Amino acid sequence: MTRAIIAKTVRQDGRKPLPTGWDAARARLAGLPGGGLNIAHEAVDRHVAAGHGAQPALIWLGREGERRVLSYADLAADAARFAHVLRAHGIGPGAVMFLLSGRVPALYAATLGAMKAGVVVSPLFAAFGPEPVRARMKIGGASVLVTTETQYRRKVADWRAEMPGLRLVLIIGDTAPEGCVALGPAMAAAPDRFETHPTLAEDMALLHFTSGTTGLPKGVVHVHQAVVAHAETGRLALDLRPGDIYWCTADPGWVTGMSYGIISPLCNRATMVVDEAEFELERWYTILERERVQVWYTAPTAIRMMMRAGNEAAAGRDLSALRFLASVGEPLNAECVIWGRDVLGLPFHDNWWQSETGGIMIANTAEMDIRPGAMGKPLPGITAGIVARDGETVTELPDGAIGELALRPGWPSMMRAYLGQPERYAKCFAGGWYLTGDLAMRDSDGYYWFVGRADDLIKSSGHLIGPFEVESALIEHPAVAEAAVIGIPDETAGEVVKAFVTLKAGFEAGEALERELRGHARKRLGPAVAPREIVFRDSLPRTRSGKIMRRLLRARELGLPEGDLSTLEGDAR
Repeated sequence: MTRAIIAKTVRQDGRKPLPTGWDAARARLAGLPGGGLNIAHEAVDRHVAAGHGAQPALIWLGREGERRVLSYADLAADAARFAHVLRAHGIGPGAVMFLLSGRVPALYAATLGAMKAGVVVSPLFAAFGPEPVRARMKIGGASVLVTTETQYRRKVADWRAEMPGLRLVLIIGDTAPEGCVALGPAMAAAPDRFETHPTLAEDMALLHFTSGTTGLPKGVVHVHQAVVAHAETGRLALDLRPGDIYWCTADPGWVTGMSYGIISPLCNRATMVVDEAEFELERWYTILERERVQVWYTAPTAIRMMMRAGNEAAAGRDLSALRFLASVGEPLNAECVIWGRDVLGLPFHDNWWQSETGGIMIANTAEMDIRPGAMGKPLPGITAGIVARDGETVTELPDGAIGELALRPGWPSMMRAYLGQPERYAKCFAGGWYLTGDLAMRDSDGYYWFVGRADDLIKSSGHLIGPFEVESALIEHPAVAEAAVIGIPDETAGEVVKAFVTLKAGFEAGEALERELRGHARKRLGPAVAPREIVFRDSLPRTRSGKIMRRLLRARELGLPEGDLSTLEGDAR
């Protein structure tokens, strides 16, 4: 079942494929009149200029039931007003603006307005505590912060004096604490037209932070040219078309929520659904049905939570508008793909990318047959390989071999730097490749299969065991909702596999079920690969973007340093 082929999506619209390649993708964008390139111009202004200003750009669903629709013309005008607010307070091109807010309309206007003004945007999770906010703003050299009064008082006010470079704090709403500026009145007084700053393709546009196992978070630098990849990969990997109703459930504090929750759908002239609230099963099904969502991009964690609730939760729902389902954030287990097909009527299409790549690199596209569990194939313009690295020597490996996933540099959204860490950036490249740190395998048909992070690989009795393979086998058991696997030291084998699982409703943890799960895994994987021990948990530690933190499970199991926990879900430090 795991590697059974699910037939591709059959096109009914008779569309002819467009020319592919980065030059063709760049030609599909407008560019600035003087020859520059600006993300906000491509996302909203060019559509308004082409006569599409009345089309809905954003459907905002408030936590308490409010529903607000902003057209492309509305969003363009709000972005212009925000750019004027920055200009009025002396904030010029190249300054760095941080966002600390939930999913409210002002966040989208601020993102686009800052880019129009040539200001760099750095999004933060609204759930971050004071220390993660302070650390990132210090590393990024923050000049501006856009936030709410509550967030400011709880997370910024106590240490603001330590950052004299923080010149402007804009508070969403109509009032603001002393020393801050209320954004509502400031925007209301600003003009609704703003001449976009003539940014060049290689000008810095975005600063994303990604956590490592140790040390401070890394600031990943992206430039305005990334919009070429954002637009094109949305079209190719997510099948986005003008006028589509599209819902990306990712928070804008995460790279997906920016690249594919704002930039890509707007560049492809889709209508974005934005839900202020967090995951709630009934609410999500209602949004899919009521808003007639056509393209849905969500995380494996959310899919598994929906599976855990049972198929009956979807019963009676009219989800006929759905055309394309995709997953992001961590590898998608085969059972999730099959569940989508059986319960929602469509399979989920997995894809692979990183904060560092800036956009989707490998995907199961609408035209491809899906092999559940596979990441897919490289998109046009992307050259991938499986390699082994020995110092500065990089050797390509044949099909079927497990090695490090590598990409040939040069795609438009490739990171340009780790901010202030040139040596760390240089270590990502060798032998003409960008080395991703992910282990994978390519089959004879060109599909790529995720194995695990290089530092997650388990070495047991001469076997190299990828956690994802073991986790996927466990999830195939009807009792298991989620699984995470680590290696623990063993005098004889070097390491043995230990699994942590959460259960679906209706199943009870106990010795009998543990024996059954271990037997199931041995039957599927063999005794050398199957877990020696299975521990039941109510929940598993994960980042706010949905990734299960295996390294944290291992650190806590072995009493090792836990590293940076700022992105840990539920952590408020």
